[in-house]
Amino acid sequence: MNNKKNDICIRRSQLSPAKQALLEKRLRGELKADNQQKFIPRRSQDNPVPLSFAQQRLWFLAQLEPDNPFYNVSAVASLKGKLNFKALQDSFQEIINRHEALRCNFKTIEDKPVAFIYPTKSLLLPVLDISELSINQQAAEVQKLASQEAQHPFDLSRDLLLRVKLLRLNPEEHILLFIMHHIVSDGWSIGVLIYELATLYQDFCDDKVLSLPELPIQYGDFAIWQQEYLQGEALTAQKNYWKRQLGGALPVLQLPTDYPRPAVQSYKGNNYCFTIPKYLTTALKMLSQQAGATLFMTLLTAFKILLYRYSQENDIIIGTAIANRNLPQIEKLIGFFVNTLVLRTDVSDNPSFLDLLARVKETTLDAYTHQDLPFEQLVEEIQPERNLSHNPIFQVWFALNNSPMPALEIGELTLTISEAESATSQFDLSLDMVERQEELIGTFEYSSDLFDANTITHIAEHFQTLLAGIIANPKQPIASLPLLTKAAENDLLRKWNNNQVEYPQNQCIHQLFDNCVNKTPNAVAVISQQQRLTYQELNHKANQLAHYLRSLGVNQNVLVGICVERSVEMIVALLGVLKAGGAYVPLDPAYPEERLSFMLSNSQVSVLLTQQSLVSSLPIENVPVVCLDRDWEIISQQSQLNPDTYSSPDDLAYVIYTSGSTGKSKGVAIAHHSLVNKFYAWAKAYQLDSLTSHLQMASFAFDVFSGDLIRALCSGAKLVLCPREWLLEAENLYQLMLAEKLIVPSLFPLY
Repeated sequence: MNNKKNDICIRRSQLSPAKQALLEKRLRGELKADNQQKFIPRRSQDNPVPLSFAQQRLWFLAQLEPDNPFYNVSAVASLKGKLNFKALQDSFQEIINRHEALRCNFKTIEDKPVAFIYPTKSLLLPVLDISELSINQQAAEVQKLASQEAQHPFDLSRDLLLRVKLLRLNPEEHILLFIMHHIVSDGWSIGVLIYELATLYQDFCDDKVLSLPELPIQYGDFAIWQQEYLQGEALTAQKNYWKRQLGGALPVLQLPTDYPRPAVQSYKGNNYCFTIPKYLTTALKMLSQQAGATLFMTLLTAFKILLYRYSQENDIIIGTAIANRNLPQIEKLIGFFVNTLVLRTDVSDNPSFLDLLARVKETTLDAYTHQDLPFEQLVEEIQPERNLSHNPIFQVWFALNNSPMPALEIGELTLTISEAESATSQFDLSLDMVERQEELIGTFEYSSDLFDANTITHIAEHFQTLLAGIIANPKQPIASLPLLTKAAENDLLRKWNNNQVEYPQNQCIHQLFDNCVNKTPNAVAVISQQQRLTYQELNHKANQLAHYLRSLGVNQNVLVGICVERSVEMIVALLGVLKAGGAYVPLDPAYPEERLSFMLSNSQVSVLLTQQSLVSSLPIENVPVVCLDRDWEIISQQSQLNPDTYSSPDDLAYVIYTSGSTGKSKGVAIAHHSLVNKFYAWAKAYQLDSLTSHLQMASFAFDVFSGDLIRALCSGAKLVLCPREWLLEAENLYQLMLAEKLIVPSLFPLY
């Protein structure tokens, strides 16, 4: 292990007694001396005000995409009971009067962004009456309007950065939608806003003197102080810590995804919620206490184990949020204070859960101690490699809210707050957890460019199983902790793997075709444009060719090249080679001459079957050539009876060449028993007895072709060869499918 990783993930058991004691003090919140030395003074002038570091980043992003609603902070409040509309509107107006952050707009002076604070700004509270809709219609309308409001962008240079709308469901029930831009708000700010709204609403209803005390400072004071404080030794200490944590090349967490990662993130996303039951939540809290950790650390460790098990990577980096309100002066301000912490853990050596929890605990406590460095400056300092396909530094997020906002009783009104659903995802995967009524509610927010909804459902199930396994045995190595329930494990490892099929062990593929000839000799076997052959006619022609090839020395495992256009002759040639006992090598006449020359030379075919029109374009050297059209008069003198079968199931049926995309093309030998096995597997899975027709579109030299052939001609169905020129002509292809009542080969994925 290198020194950097030792700095990042030192085990608790390796700490000195003094440092262990220090960690415990951090955990109990006893280290406040540094905070006591911090004091934010009021600024001397109102305008303009510099931006905080976090605001600078959002301002920069807003210039890149001025109409992007991605940084809207939205929430939905349910109001039940008798509503005093004027008191509600006056309460919002007073909140705007109290908080300068809500009365500011942003402009550029001398190429630097600044905030202008307005002495007053008026709030409009529009009301939309949807009481005439049914309950289900109301729910759908609320969701639609909440989404629309959340997606409506702000103009940072002009708009009031708090937007509110009231929906009237009935005289005793309303929905309040409110949206703030992240540049003046964060999650904590929503709590501040709701608390002040409840307090002020009660005061206005009772015609009382407003009871909220004057704010000690404003957000602009913090912005100025932050830039002055984060200088010199304080800034150097913070930077040095994060450089040790995150210096060098940072790994990109490669989770298995359902879809290829797009070149540029679209930030399209979705959500999936799940519940950790009370008994398991209680057990996780007890385990945390016994380990001297917080519930956040325990859940974070479990989540990192899940990511490790999915990715098999040992260096796991996760982002999380910290309120960054460690000073009393800023606790009751509306503004953008939240900071991002990067938590990096080495999960190598297969530690037990408790050992890994100790690593995560120390990393987390150290990060808390160095939380003052804004994430924006951290990114600027370490200069991570940029890639538009994923986020720099970390791609996965975790957060725990263990103090959710309860329902508030405000006189005759009950207010319940919830977050508005979003159709976006900033990261590949995020897990946000909240404690509610002695249970843990988890929400996976995921990139819909990468993951399918079913996959996220399984991830949530695996996480819950993992948590239960941790409680059952926290000393178990992390690689052995369960992800599957016993029932799921039985399905995956036993039930779904019980796919054995009894099939004849002594048959070759052309013998299955012979069985169909005996059963339905007059049924149509193959169609190619105007050419049609019944099973009996096809069998007669294939037998004649087989006898002729035997006269040329073709028998067991002798390779015969076939290079013909898509036609019934192609099927006759293939069956004729198999019936003679040989193995065919498919050669597509559309291939470049160089590739055909290589395949002929490499395979050393003993005979080449082709057509007269192709001979001049083929690189033929020292190979006997049989033209199926020119020489058919001679071939047709042979017997139409089935030749004696010399082939065994272990003999070759064909040799097919790879594309060569990873290097030199290679010939792959396929035996009869593989094809017979495959046929019976298809027969069981797809009931091939009911198959009447099959459309064949793949190249003869592509492995899919053999599957098309076997499914049709070994089950008594009709094989329809699509003309090469129709493959990209949708109308002709559609008419062919209608006329022949065709089954499309994509219905059978088991190639």
